[in-house]
Amino acid sequence: MMFSFLCGVLLVLFSFCTKISADTPASCMYEDIRGSWLFSEGQGGHDNTIDCSKEFSVVSELRVDLLFPDIAMDENGNKGFWTMIYNQGFEVVINDKKYFAFSAYKQSGLVVTSLCDQTLNGWSHDVAKYKPGNWACYKGKKVSDIPLPKKQKLKPLSALRTRKFIPNHEFVDQINSVQSSWKAGVYKEYNGMTVEQLMRRAGGREKFDFPKTSKVTEEQLVELKALPEEFDWRNVGGRDYVSPVRYQGDCGSCYAFSTLAMFEARVRILSNGTKTPVFSTQDIVSCSEYSQGCEGGFPYLISKYAEDFGLVDESCFSYEGRDMPCQEKKCPARQFGTGYHYVGGFYGACNEALMRAELVKNGPIVVSFEVYNDIWQYRSGIYHHTGLKDRVNPFEIIGHSVLAVGYGADKKTGEKFWIAKNSWGEDWGEDGYFRIRRGTDECSIESIAVSAVPVLNR
Repeated sequence: MMFSFLCGVLLVLFSFCTKISADTPASCMYEDIRGSWLFSEGQGGHDNTIDCSKEFSVVSELRVDLLFPDIAMDENGNKGFWTMIYNQGFEVVINDKKYFAFSAYKQSGLVVTSLCDQTLNGWSHDVAKYKPGNWACYKGKKVSDIPLPKKQKLKPLSALRTRKFIPNHEFVDQINSVQSSWKAGVYKEYNGMTVEQLMRRAGGREKFDFPKTSKVTEEQLVELKALPEEFDWRNVGGRDYVSPVRYQGDCGSCYAFSTLAMFEARVRILSNGTKTPVFSTQDIVSCSEYSQGCEGGFPYLISKYAEDFGLVDESCFSYEGRDMPCQEKKCPARQFGTGYHYVGGFYGACNEALMRAELVKNGPIVVSFEVYNDIWQYRSGIYHHTGLKDRVNPFEIIGHSVLAVGYGADKKTGEKFWIAKNSWGEDWGEDGYFRIRRGTDECSIESIAVSAVPVLNR
């Protein structure tokens, strides 16, 4: 997405089936959120169509301590779980209930103040394998260790909106001259596109701070020895379990394409190839309560969307690559998911060893990474950031979300790599895929992988 992170990772609260165009540019770090919170909850008993965009009457309150690294503890000593969702909000699971909300903010012109000691209105509901009940609205207020408000200035987009991308052959030649791991080339389809259109394809205009990878434990090292040296879900026993490469256009929807591609692959794996769905990305863009359409979203929250609302088939709501009204009511059949989580258990616990184990055991995983301007020119090989800058086309570092389908190492050089499925069409990279350096957290790709499990329909 990301990632704006992950193709935009700017998110918004809005009522179910209603699109509201409003950013949530809050930026809150782990230490801002950790502490003691008071959750104020409205009347329960609703279903997932509840509208929490408006003020609500508080009927109960719960004090919850969010402790290091992922422990939640309520006022009665009950223990639960919590995790950050990038720098935009957090989710808490305690007493058989889930609480999720985005962090609050206020904006005056281009100046945004992140109010990390409180949340916007969010949702609570029962814990369930899928399609949870007993929905209510809630909001949170931090009551201890309240940080000072953070101010940031948004960058105007006026210049980027109109500036055309100019093919820079000199930049391509520089990339190819400074390294031999991968090959760069010029893509004709970029001609006539604005710089903003390309940035939206990758992530938007917001740079997000990726967490550091966690240290590999002795137990994980033992588990690594049992894993194959190379693995690719496109060829397991002669069968391809990965759905076709798709094209997102200049809509910032990579967060949706990558997450749905994970579900598509895992349904194929769990059904031994008898089910081959392609899910509706437009449904996520137009209908998701947990994302902001073409402005971006988070794979973690789209995995949550699969558990809370379910996914619909592409044939029911075909991709338009633009923000448009929700039409999901005409799509009764839904594929639900469950068990969504960050690889490692919580935000900031991921590493290369855990990613390999998850990928081999359960299927492709969603990964996110920092996009630099040299990857636009990628044609083949094992990508790593060259450190070069395209001075003709000024990009900012943003984030992008893709599907990791396998891993391996170059037989000549020994250089390790991930194999990733992109959403920029089959003409980009290696037939729509790319390889990126593995084991060094290249472009932060080993820091926030996401996994979830499909609930197979009978």
